[in-house]
Amino acid sequence: MNAEMIITPGQKGMDFSLTIPNIPVSKRPVLENALRGMLALSGIKVRRVNEGGEEVLSADEVFPDGCPAMALRGLRVKEDITQTELAQRLGISQNMISDMESGKRSITPKMAKRIAEEFKVPYKAFL
Repeated sequence: MNAEMIITPGQKGMDFSLTIPNIPVSKRPVLENALRGMLALSGIKVRRVNEGGEEVLSADEVFPDGCPAMALRGLRVKEDITQTELAQRLGISQNMISDMESGKRSITPKMAKRIAEEFKVPYKAFL
C-alpha cells in the first residue's frame, strides 16, 4: 500500500493532503481518527473539506447547544411543513407539536420513531 502526501504553503499556514489508495472502507475511520489524534497532540486542528474545498462541519459544531426540539423544528421548517400539517400526519394536535418544538414537552422514544419515519432520518436525532 503506497501513500502520496502533498504539503504546500497555504494562505494561513500549510496545506496538507494525504492520499492512500485501496483502503478498505471499514479501516478509513480508524486511520482518520489516528491521524487526527496525532495532529491534535501537536496542537493542530484538523478541518474537513468537501471536494469543492469548502469546510464541512458536523451538526454538533454548528449547533453546540442542539436539542431534540431544535432538530424537530429545523426539519419541519426545512421541509416547509406547518405545525398543523405535521400534527395531522402524526395524528396528534398542533399544540403537541408546538410544545415539543419549544421544549415544554419532551419527545418520547415512541414519538421520536414516528417523527423519524415521517422525515426519513434516524430517530435518535429527537432524543
